[in-house]
Amino acid sequence: MTAKLRIDDLPGSERARRFEGKDHEATASFFVNTHAPGEGPSLHRHPYEEIFILLDGSATFRRGEDEIEAEKGEIVIVPANTPHGFTNTGDERLLFVSIHPAAAMVQEDLE
Repeated sequence: MTAKLRIDDLPGSERARRFEGKDHEATASFFVNTHAPGEGPSLHRHPYEEIFILLDGSATFRRGEDEIEAEKGEIVIVPANTPHGFTNTGDERLLFVSIHPAAAMVQEDLE
C-alpha cells in the first residue's frame, strides 16, 4: 500500500486529478477539481452517489431537476443514478474534492 501520494502526481490535468481506489488498495475514489470560471463537465451519472466538498470558489450544480448554488465550505450530495453536472459560476478558480464511494469509477455521459 502506498504510504502517501502527491496530488500533482495523480493522473489528470490542470482541471482534475483522479485517484482511483483500486489502484491503491482502497475502496473509495475521488477527483481533486479546479475549474476556471465558466468551466464544468457535461451532464453525466454514476451508479453510486457522488459527494462534492467545495474548498474554494462557487458553482451551480445541476442535480436531476434541481439547480443548486454552492460555495466554499459547503457540501453537495448527488444520489446514485441522478444526472448531474456543474459550472463554475464564480470569478475565481473553483476548488473541490468529489468523492466516489467505489474502488473503480463508473460514469455514463448523457450529453
